[in-house]
Amino acid sequence: MNKIVIANWKMNPQTKKEAEQLFKAFLSKDQKLNKNKVIICPSLPHLFISQKLKNKKVLLGAQNVSTENEGAYTGEVSPKMLKDMGVNYVIVGHSERRKIGEDDETINKKILNLLKYKMIPILCVGEKKRDHDGFYLSYVREQIKSCLFGVSSSNIKNIIIAYEPIWAISSNKGTEATVSEFTEMKIFIKKTLSDLYNEKTAHNILIIYGGSVNSINAKPFLEEGGADGLLVGRDSLNIKKFFSILETIK
Repeated sequence: MNKIVIANWKMNPQTKKEAEQLFKAFLSKDQKLNKNKVIICPSLPHLFISQKLKNKKVLLGAQNVSTENEGAYTGEVSPKMLKDMGVNYVIVGHSERRKIGEDDETINKKILNLLKYKMIPILCVGEKKRDHDGFYLSYVREQIKSCLFGVSSSNIKNIIIAYEPIWAISSNKGTEATVSEFTEMKIFIKKTLSDLYNEKTAHNILIIYGGSVNSINAKPFLEEGGADGLLVGRDSLNIKKFFSILETIK
């Protein structure tokens, strides 16, 4: 099965020239992409690379979007603006956005807004820590229920869910998640979606993994863990490391 690999550049690189060089490096190795779907999510000032997107193997995503469509919202960017730049995928609910105050209600509004414009939200969910009593499971379940509130069964198929355990993110100096920990959560997420919608619908929703993804752990998460793809942060800025990850996908 083909996989989805998302490159989240975060607030990098720092110049237009560096962004162009990094993007050109992606395109120079496009023969290695095979049939996998690769989505680059640069920072907003670097969305100009969409003008150079003539290669259908590399798709464009964004790291954030407003809850509003237009108006007096200083510093915000609307779904329509992003779509006009060639963006079809948008990361919502990333742990780094939640850390600065974004809550499930706000994320839900963003998702509903994106769906109106037929754009694909990449919804990030994940617990801050694991406990022996299993409270982290109910934490993730409530995230999913709140963020997907009002999303119809016909629209849920257009959402990608990224499981992103906050305790496993390298910027938090966390420990790496194991394949079995991801597998457990994937099953749980599918069960939650089945309860919200139905088993058939839940089966068709893509669940990807994000959390200190690298060329060593990528293959186990994809093959043993059954991840439908990967959300790559730091290693997406290093073309050699990123394509090492892609090369693990058969």
